[in-house]
Amino acid sequence: MNLDAKRCFVFDLDGTVYMGDAPIPGTVSFIQKNLERFDIHFLTNNTSKNLRDYEKKLRGLGIEADLSRILSPLLPLANRLEREGIKEIYPVGNAAFIAYLQDRLPHLRLGSGPECEVVVLAYDTELTYEKLKTSCLLLQRPEIRFWATHPDAVCPSPLGPLPDAGSFLALYEKATGRKPELIFGKPSPLILEPLLQRYAPAEMVMVGDRLYTDKVMAENAGLDFILVLSGESKRDDLPGLERQPTLVLEDLGPLL
Repeated sequence: MNLDAKRCFVFDLDGTVYMGDAPIPGTVSFIQKNLERFDIHFLTNNTSKNLRDYEKKLRGLGIEADLSRILSPLLPLANRLEREGIKEIYPVGNAAFIAYLQDRLPHLRLGSGPECEVVVLAYDTELTYEKLKTSCLLLQRPEIRFWATHPDAVCPSPLGPLPDAGSFLALYEKATGRKPELIFGKPSPLILEPLLQRYAPAEMVMVGDRLYTDKVMAENAGLDFILVLSGESKRDDLPGLERQPTLVLEDLGPLL
């Protein structure tokens, strides 16, 4: 891969730039030293946090990144709700997720009444049986649409993997027989639309630690993919893949 031909880097966060509160030194150093050379953006599928939390966390790692550099399924979700004129949804998400929707779309109603149009599943760290019951009953109605922010099976943590939205989706499929018709986060390239309007795919690089989200999204968008082994994926996962990553590194230190 010729770095001189690249103009834009997109970094996954959890497991790529940091693990919990611990920075991944080689990758953080690469970002710090190349913020002016490349247009660097940060992409998270995690929809359980306020986007400003990521801005604050990156600055705590010594990376000057404002909100304009942070990509999340929240952005294309809100755009789609607005574009389609959706008036009422039932959100399966935590307080941070709901606060984002209310701030971005103040006229959007959140409820399970007869005018509800969509069930939206996010990474709900405050999931209750009442939410599961209400949303599953809504999804028995064929006119109710089903959207999800992302399909990650687990969320990495210093203590081990935690159930994420993909695990919840398996529950919904068992309970309702339905899969989401729209997924906004990785591996869907929808999340990259703002950057793909500015750069050709050959000018971009995706860096991540997951094969089934980061790598597949890069392939779906036609980008080179650097797999870092600082998070979920291991070298043992690589044999037998139909397509190998462009590069496989422990972290981005060797590219400095």
